[in-house]
Amino acid sequence: MKLIISIVHKDDASDLQSHLTKGGFMSTRLSTTGGFLRAGNVTLLIGVEDEKVEDVLQILQDCCSRRTEIVTTGGGSYSEHFFASLPVEVTVGGATVFILDVERFIKM
Repeated sequence: MKLIISIVHKDDASDLQSHLTKGGFMSTRLSTTGGFLRAGNVTLLIGVEDEKVEDVLQILQDCCSRRTEIVTTGGGSYSEHFFASLPVEVTVGGATVFILDVERFIKM
């Protein structure tokens, strides 16, 4: 058995969970915050049998596309007095996935 930990953009999470459920995969949703943009993310914990890992990865790939967005930079207290916030194009979306071996699984 494997534990798939998937960190996805908050805008992709609901659609992803819906597709996982349709595929017969249960998940636990945790609200998390990214470090770079301090934007909302969702971390999904998905337990699957070894032979189903590729099926989950395909669903992740189908639902979590990378895209660009325009965000404004905040310069910090000193620079805010001298420079206006500048718009910057950044890539968001996609998924960061960790796949771990599960030694034992118990559901009570």
